[in-house]
Formats: sequence, C-alpha cells, structure tokens
Amino acid sequence: MMKSVTDILNSTNETLFSFEVLPPVRGKSIEQIYGTIDRLMKFEPAFIEVTTHRSDYTYKEVAPGQYKRVEERLRPGTVAIAYAIKQKYGVPVVPHVICSGYSQQETEYELLDLSFLDMKDLLILRGDKSKQDSKFIPKEGGLSYASELCEQVNRFNDGHLLYGELREMGDERPFTYGVAGYPEKHEEAMSFASDLRALKRKVELGAGYVVTQMFFDNTKFFRFVDRCREAGITVPIVPGLKPLGTLNHITMLPRTFRVDFPDELVEKLEMCKTNEEVKKVGTEWCVRQCRELKERNTPCLHFYTMNASAQIEEIMSLI
Repeated sequence: MMKSVTDILNSTNETLFSFEVLPPVRGKSIEQIYGTIDRLMKFEPAFIEVTTHRSDYTYKEVAPGQYKRVEERLRPGTVAIAYAIKQKYGVPVVPHVICSGYSQQETEYELLDLSFLDMKDLLILRGDKSKQDSKFIPKEGGLSYASELCEQVNRFNDGHLLYGELREMGDERPFTYGVAGYPEKHEEAMSFASDLRALKRKVELGAGYVVTQMFFDNTKFFRFVDRCREAGITVPIVPGLKPLGTLNHITMLPRTFRVDFPDELVEKLEMCKTNEEVKKVGTEWCVRQCRELKERNTPCLHFYTMNASAQIEEIMSLI
C-alpha cells in the first residue's frame, strides 16, 4: 500500500520535493499536465497536488438580446485527472477538496468517488470567493470554513454519510489530509493570532501537515513556523514557493495572493524591463530561498507550477 503524504513527511530525514498542477481549461487536453510532470519526475516528487476550482456564474446569450445566468466551472475534472496522474506515474497524488462552490452533498459525492478509486490523500481548503461577491458566501447547503470541511471528512472516515446513513468502512485506509497556512496571514483574518487559532483548530481536527501560501521572504516563513510551534502545532510545515517569471507577476502575485516582496527583491525587480529579466531574477531568488530552506531542514519544497515547469526544472537542478 502506498504511504500517505502525512506518513512520508513525518518519516523523512531530508528535504523532499513536490509540486502542484492545474487541471486543463475545459475542452483542453491533459497532455499539458503530462508535459509538466514529465520534466519534473527526475527530481522524484514525494507527491503531486491537483487543484480544484469553484464554479462561477456567467451570462450566455440564448437569443438575440436575451441572456441566461448559468453556472460554469472553467477547470473541471480534478478527480479524474488526479487518478490518471497516479496511475501513470505511481506517485501519491493529492486532490484539493474545497468548500467554495460546493454543497456538502457534492463534496460527499466527490469523497465517494475518491474512496472508490483509492485516492486517500487530500488537501482541504475553503477556496476563493466568487468573482461576483465582495466576501465569501458558501453555496446553498455548503460550508463556510475549511475546519467544517475537515469535520465532514472525519465523519465520512467514521462511516457516516449525510442524513444519518452509515457506510461500511471495512479495513480500508481512511482519508488523511493537509491544510493551508499563511506566513503573512490570511487576507480575511482579523489578526495573525486569530489566523493561527484557526490553523490550530484544523490540526486538532486531524490535519497531518500544513502547506503554506507562497512567500518571498524566508524570515516570514521561519517566524511563522516558530509561532506555530509556540502555539502547539507540531505537524510538518511545508513551504509553498512560486518563482517569478513574468512582468505580470510583479503586480499580479502580491495583489492576488496578498504577499509582500522583500526590499532587496523589489530593488532587483524595479530594474527589470522584460519577462526574461524578471525570470532571471525570479530564478536566482527562488534558488536562494530553496538553499536556505534546505539548510534549515525543511521537510519538503512545494512548488506552485501553474503548469510552467521549465523554470522549476532549472531551479531544482541548481539547488
């Protein structure tokens, strides 16, 4: 039986490597994902994550001047893609399971599919708000917090489906899961302390590890780890890394992910005029981050590829 990601992270004496891929846009081939993975398999990833994206509402013209509001998911197929990757490459695959855009019943259907396919590693997340909303609003019958989703998975593990039904579990391994952490605080948290309390709650419910939001200042990650340990959070904490690669990243990443660039990096980026110049700076900076993280015995380096693997291949070859 394949080890769980929690077991892998708890048993390692070296810094492992992992990465995240995005399902293809609706109608596109899985071959782009395979291309990303093929380039990175030589670095022996400990696990591969597959993102899940919520549905959003768009307006489709059904007749001249008449529009209908429809629910549409741009990147579907997380379960199928995760299973295809596991079968093709033989490594642990971790699909994201999210609150956003899902009812509890839809989540249960997804858990049933994953269980049937023997996909027992999850990353549990609340997920992003709808593009149309100013704040996060759960789908009717859905959940508001990742901690509530942890509780639903725990009930499923105990054999309880919705509406009080009981499912025979047998000897199969239950789901194990990781959760997200934020070295620079979740954007909606009232304070760093309240954000840390929310993280501790998820760990108390059973999360076996934490994967962080991307960051560009290692001192913030190390301080985050220290504060987690002071709060009694003892599970492995995996840093999430995203190398800068385009001029668009300079403004898009801080705005979208609510992260800051350290002053030294800002000075270097302010001199960049082309994508290639940003990529050179981003690669050098990420290599520096990785080397320092390895020196501090970080359990794993986790990369957000956004399905662009060449730069990560270069970084891994340099560290």
